[in-house]
Amino acid sequence: MVVREKFEHDLRDVQEQFLALSKLAISTLNNSIDALLSHDVDTALSIIENDYHINRREEEINDRVILLLAKQQPVATDLRRLIVMLKAAHDMERVGDYAVNIAKEAIRLGKADFVAPIKNIEEMRTRTINMLTEVMKAFIEEDIVEARKIAELDDHVDQLYGQTIQQLLHVGTENPQMLSQVTQLSFVCRYLERSADHATNIAEQLFYLVKGKHYELNN
Repeated sequence: MVVREKFEHDLRDVQEQFLALSKLAISTLNNSIDALLSHDVDTALSIIENDYHINRREEEINDRVILLLAKQQPVATDLRRLIVMLKAAHDMERVGDYAVNIAKEAIRLGKADFVAPIKNIEEMRTRTINMLTEVMKAFIEEDIVEARKIAELDDHVDQLYGQTIQQLLHVGTENPQMLSQVTQLSFVCRYLERSADHATNIAEQLFYLVKGKHYELNN
């Protein structure tokens, strides 16, 4: 196998690893909200215990990319592709961290009834999971048209976040004894909002890969 063919083969392998990492992180985030909504402490504990799988996948991608940088000394687009892969993998690993944080909040909440409507949290989850899933596809296909659309969706998540925090603050004011749960649900909203931000980060990285310039897509 000639050098170029070997590089392209190794790069495809790294992309497959990134795809696997992304799917696992997105699934874990989705499961963490399921655990929260269904008061499923066992699932929440499992999410926390299995976090090392996501961390290990990111470490493997880092190792592969560093090895390719050292051995192949890629230039131009190939170099950007590898650097962007590192950053995107880190973004997905952070999504996994937020899933763990949500699982911890689910454990703290236990079996207690929710003091506020959780419709907005469910919608934030749906929109965030959609953003992450679509940006993953756009990243693999290097589709900047779709990447721009995904970044625009972040505004909707931000609006939902703001609305939900206002609702929770109102509940906390009216029911001071429920302030602990209000705080925990506020953290959950924040973790979802930050996960959506990481989808936007990946979209911006894709623009850098394709265009060779940094763009801020969510000003």
